[in-house]
Amino acid sequence: MQPIDKPDEALAEHASAHDPALPSVARAQRLKPGERRVHILQTLAAMLEAPKSEKITTAALAARLGVSEAALYRHFASKAQMFEGLIEFIEQTIFGLINQIVDKENNGVLQARAIALMLLNFSAKNPGMTRVLTCEALVGEHERLTMRVNQMLERVEASLKQCLRLAAVSTDAPVQNAPAPVPADYDPAVRASLLLSYVIGRWHRFVRSGFVRMPADEADQQLRVILQ
Repeated sequence: MQPIDKPDEALAEHASAHDPALPSVARAQRLKPGERRVHILQTLAAMLEAPKSEKITTAALAARLGVSEAALYRHFASKAQMFEGLIEFIEQTIFGLINQIVDKENNGVLQARAIALMLLNFSAKNPGMTRVLTCEALVGEHERLTMRVNQMLERVEASLKQCLRLAAVSTDAPVQNAPAPVPADYDPAVRASLLLSYVIGRWHRFVRSGFVRMPADEADQQLRVILQ
């Protein structure tokens, strides 16, 4: 079974929204096939927000939706494909926002800082999806799901590295309120790896706390230390 080839239009359109979260679908209306898929993913994400990390079964998901398991399988071939739908949404959202940040901000350090804050805020707004990003929700699921999340995080690290590489080679004159020029021995790869490790650590803490300790708490000061 291959990953979803074409994400639902509702998810794709929402991927670049300022406040990314799965779009709501009115239950009172007769849902179209694409809307049913979104509704299933929305419900799965909501179930993942439960503080207790109990394994979600298709039976439990079907019960929450008020449908049979057979009805689920008319839209997704397996539970793994449902998780792939969530990962697809996460990827589109995160990289859509990264592109917006890079297009808007010229300073490489500020780009990296904004990306890190975006990743932390995405987690805060989407606690269930944070369990996917940390792979905690994928324990016992098909290993390709964890591989896909890891590949996505490698792409995020590559984006951070590119931002910091820009900062390392920049010869622009200092701008008011912009960070000071980076030192000559500044290593973009090391800083990007450290920055992503910090973000992932904050995600894990958020999940372990039952979504109480917010990912972006005191992040401004800590990011200055990492990026200076």
